[in-house]
Amino acid sequence: MDYSRKISERQWNLPDKGELESRREATYIDDIIQKDHIQRKLLENLDGICTVFDGGAGSGRFSILLAKRGCRVTHFDISRPMIDKALELAEKEGVSDRITFVKGALEDLGAYRDGEFDLVMSFDAPVSYTYPNQEKVIGELVRIAGKRIAISVSSRLGSLPYLANPIQKNQFVLDEQADDPFVRWIVENREQMIGGFRFNRENAEKVLGDGLMGGEEEIAQYEQGGTPWCITYTFMPDELESILKGYGVRNIRLSGPGAYGRTIPREILVRMMNDPEQRKDFLDFCYRYDSNPYVCGMGKDNLLAVGEI
Repeated sequence: MDYSRKISERQWNLPDKGELESRREATYIDDIIQKDHIQRKLLENLDGICTVFDGGAGSGRFSILLAKRGCRVTHFDISRPMIDKALELAEKEGVSDRITFVKGALEDLGAYRDGEFDLVMSFDAPVSYTYPNQEKVIGELVRIAGKRIAISVSSRLGSLPYLANPIQKNQFVLDEQADDPFVRWIVENREQMIGGFRFNRENAEKVLGDGLMGGEEEIAQYEQGGTPWCITYTFMPDELESILKGYGVRNIRLSGPGAYGRTIPREILVRMMNDPEQRKDFLDFCYRYDSNPYVCGMGKDNLLAVGEI
């Protein structure tokens, strides 16, 4: 088994992952923006869609959404805590009978037939955590899609600013008093992160060149019993489009959720999110701006692609 898969399994099977992931839209503004964008894209592309495969489905944010729209969904994830939380939320929403929950890794989709699902989707970058098999995984997702595919991967251009901004997540904390361990950590360590920061041009040039975040240090930490962040392959927009075209996907539309929101200071973002009228108008405009192909590479975390089979 590749280290990427082993590290991902350990990371996503932490006991609290399901609960924490299910609360992200109540915790982080960038998650609100990104998931709102994806939801709009999905609802615009549901014509003729009855069966759905959600790869790396997490706590069920989009599996449940589409089940509530009448689709039959296969919720596929590497994490048992995520699946358990998704099942809990699906039962609460009354759609658990429309969702099949499967524990598995995206590197192994051999159980599914060619074109088995009308729509195949995979969001929040699980494809990027399958390095060095990311292209093969995309090919397998396309293979089992009968009509349409929608995936988001880690964006290289969108991720590179993190290397010059150790406090980037602070910008998107909705409530600094939230009962979330990561919120507490980033708030309490803000000044330390600023004071200890030094820009590493060599590292930035490497990621810009090869797209890979993580590697030997994560493997060493894993071997010592730790739980490092996943080894992540980041994509350029033209690269993702070329891979999808190579597998026969047509009419590909790229977007970069979060491109507009990342330009705005936290104080303003929080005020807009807490005002229902401003929040709606802001999210409407973010969707239009972030769907422009000229900014797709600068989405905050993810690069989103939707295409026809």
